[in-house]
Amino acid sequence: MSATNPARYVLGGFGLALIGLGGWLVADQPAPLGVLVWLAGALVLHDGIIAPVVLAVGLLLAGRAGRGLTRGALVVAGTVVLVTLPALLAPRPAPNPSVLPLPYGRNLLIVLACVAVVTGVTMLVRRQRRRGGTGPGSPGVEAEARTERTTDG
Repeated sequence: MSATNPARYVLGGFGLALIGLGGWLVADQPAPLGVLVWLAGALVLHDGIIAPVVLAVGLLLAGRAGRGLTRGALVVAGTVVLVTLPALLAPRPAPNPSVLPLPYGRNLLIVLACVAVVTGVTMLVRRQRRRGGTGPGSPGVEAEARTERTTDG
């Protein structure tokens, strides 16, 4: 694919058009400065807190058993938190208690605990299978059955 591929120019033009649309929408807001402050805060939050934490967790998990399962659990937990944050951070108007009637904080903790428990149990089951556990079909039970057959006959 050469650098003068027409598709690159079309996609680049489309990207520039979207950037222009975004700039126009920000300028059209009643308080464009507030939107820009929010965007700057989101950038600082991502680059200053979220990205370093994700990198640190990745370094801590590198080379450990069950790291794929743990990464999956962390992705699920992070997604649940991101989906729940608007409900948690929304201001609750006093005159209308039905706007956010559920205890979202408690429910989030319950879901995160369930993710942690399922991940932990799955890790234990995998570890037990690797060590030759005592469940049906495990190598330890089959070897024991073979030993009994050879000593009986």
